[in-house]
Amino acid sequence: MSEKVNTTMNGTQPSSCYRNLTAEKIGITVAYCLIFLVSLAGNTVIGIIVYKTKTMRRPINFLIVNMAMSDLLFPIFGFPYWMQKLYIDSWLIGGPLGQALCKLTYYLPKVSLTVSIQSLVLIAVDRFGAVVYPLRSPLISSRLCPFFILATWIVAMAAASPYLFTLKLVEYPEGLVCHDPLRWKEAFGKSSSLENYFGSGIIAFFFIPFVVITILYIIIYTKLKSQKNPGEHSANAEQQRQQREQNVLKMTIAIVLGFAVCSLPFGISWFFIFASDRWSCGFPYLPYVVVLMARANCAINPCICFIFSRNYREGLKTLLRLRCSFKVGTYEGTSPCN
Repeated sequence: MSEKVNTTMNGTQPSSCYRNLTAEKIGITVAYCLIFLVSLAGNTVIGIIVYKTKTMRRPINFLIVNMAMSDLLFPIFGFPYWMQKLYIDSWLIGGPLGQALCKLTYYLPKVSLTVSIQSLVLIAVDRFGAVVYPLRSPLISSRLCPFFILATWIVAMAAASPYLFTLKLVEYPEGLVCHDPLRWKEAFGKSSSLENYFGSGIIAFFFIPFVVITILYIIIYTKLKSQKNPGEHSANAEQQRQQREQNVLKMTIAIVLGFAVCSLPFGISWFFIFASDRWSCGFPYLPYVVVLMARANCAINPCICFIFSRNYREGLKTLLRLRCSFKVGTYEGTSPCN
């Protein structure tokens, strides 16, 4: 990778911009540990809740689970590297295992991010069909949903595949380094560049999806505003259905907004970074904030689900009650089911 890309991804700056290195490392370590724990626990619980609750096995929840499972890859494979890079500037593991981890550490977080963005698009499409065309067959039916989910992973793995060809564990006198910038042109020709790959990827899998999502939710909002409020003689079942759809819509919009708030600063800053040689020293902590916001999204999504969805909150309470019952039954030497 080029020096600019490393600066972007690791949130580092030229040495002349550093201030209190010890305080910065402690703050970043605490933030990364919090992101890791919340993401690991929250996204795992989201998957368990949908798996155990039959009434929640709907396309919208399957898409949310797909996003949650992709978000798990980000901290599991990214967290060890982020921490190692923060304190040690060389790769620690050599041999075939080190080569494989070198590729996967960069590859799988990119797959995770791309799957999450595609899931957001599919969620917007699902809500668009439910609100704008409520009497028609769902645009993403229960039968088609698994194929859409599989497609998100295939597209994401294909889009991130250049990392598998270009990344290599290289040994220098200072130690092992996980990336070799010369291999990019060796693998894809002299006319190719990492900057073009990054730029096209951000446009294709970041800005265009957000434009599509924005248009769909604007149409949804316009449709809801044009609908008349149900009168006293409206069927109670229809009122409940509309209320459920609105609650789900609020949750999905919150997920999209959370993703935008966390990721847009990183996407926008990418263009400024490649347009200049370094971060401005006038904003010494800006790169840390931007990168931490982008990486924190995998922990924010499950929190949004629990805040906006009663079903997820009830599912969490059920899991906690079952766990408490299991502990009590184990302590007393009896089964909690008895």
